[in-house]
Formats: sequence, C-alpha cells, structure tokens
Amino acid sequence: MPDDIQKARELVGNAGRILVFTGAGVSTGSGIPDFRGPDGAWTHREPVLYQDFVNSTRAKVEYWRYKADTFPAFLAAAPNAAHRAIAALEKTGRLLKVVTQNIDNLHRAAGTGPDRLVELHGSGLYAECLECLNWVSMETAIKSFNTDGAPPQCACGGWLKPAVVMFGEPMEKESLMKAFKAAESCDLAIAVGSSLSVEPAASVPLAAKAIGKPYIIVNQGPTAHDKAADIKLDGDACELLPLLLG
Repeated sequence: MPDDIQKARELVGNAGRILVFTGAGVSTGSGIPDFRGPDGAWTHREPVLYQDFVNSTRAKVEYWRYKADTFPAFLAAAPNAAHRAIAALEKTGRLLKVVTQNIDNLHRAAGTGPDRLVELHGSGLYAECLECLNWVSMETAIKSFNTDGAPPQCACGGWLKPAVVMFGEPMEKESLMKAFKAAESCDLAIAVGSSLSVEPAASVPLAAKAIGKPYIIVNQGPTAHDKAADIKLDGDACELLPLLLG
C-alpha cells in the first residue's frame, strides 16, 4: 500500500469524529455528470440565474428544459462504492457529519442517516413552490413540463422551482450553520470529489484545518486546497475511499 494512503488510513483510524465533505466527483461513478467540471454542462450552456428564473417566464422554461433533459440520469443513478464506504463509516459510530454539495440523494440511498447529512445545495428530487413553499416530487413537476412545455405550477397557483440552490441564490443559513458547527467539532476533515473552489461551501473543511484539525483531500486532479491538506490522494473516489475508510 502506498505510503500516503497508509498515513491517511492512520489518521482515519485515530479519529472519532470525522467530517466528510463531498462534491461531484463522489457521484460521477454513478453516472451523474460533473456539471461544473472541464467538460460539464456549464462549459457550453449558460446557467439560469435565480433572479432571472423568478422574474422571467422565458428563463423558467429554459431552466425546466435543462432539468427535464438531465433528470433521467439522476433518476437512474445508484450509490457507488464511495457512497457505500461513507455509509459504512457511520455504522462504526465515528462519522460526525456528511456535508455535501451534491443534489442527487445518493448519500441517503446508500444509507447515510438524515441526522448525519447536510445537503448544502438542496435536493434534485423535489420541486418547491415559490409562494407556499410546498414540495412536490421532481417527477411530477417534470411530467407537467413535458406535457405542455409550460413552467409547472403548484396546486396553490405559485410557480414551482427545483429544490436546489441556483446560481445567484443565497444558500440556506441553517444548513451552513450545521456544516460549520461540524467543522468546529470534528477531529478529522476529509474532502472527497470536490475542486473546493465554490464558496461558501468550500470553506467548511478549511474551517476545520484552520483550527488545527487534520485535513485529507481525495480528488482526481488539483483542488484549491491542495497546499492546505495534510495528505492529498489523487485518484477516483470509488477506488480510494473504500481503501481509506475500510
């Protein structure tokens, strides 16, 4: 076993309150594309901004068309070895929190308990009403959109919006507070499958490092935090995470 993996395993073995921070690279092995990556959707498609979505019917149609195009991949996805390794860590009693940037629900599907999970960017499996804040399934909303091409509406008459944090939309404060509290309370932070460049989410594991907690990064390619990491493991999360946490 390579020295860096062995050293990382020792850090994991000595930790009792582990914070795992995950990004898109955890789910690419499940067929979920990395929309922000070098070949992702946002390299050839302009994202719809939150205020434009709220104010413009045309923007609503554009965003729902994008969601209708990408939802089948989300629906078909199943947890991979990385998700399962994190869920297995919880069973040992040493997982403090999973803080994820992902909206694919795969941590829950793998068995991560809702009390251990902080979904910073929401859930892609639901839509929420901008008026009454009621949630409906994304399948129902997309079926409505595919039927007539009009932005779907809630039973109350309000517009439905996917229950995810859009570009330009503030992140929910309660989720951020939970994430940073976990960073303060952990004795080891592990960032997996993230470029660690999207703020304020990326500051969560860095907050743990800033107060002296060991910091491991698992990612294919460079990240914005590489110089801050105690150990950087470069490779596929599906291969490395079971080795690290098993």
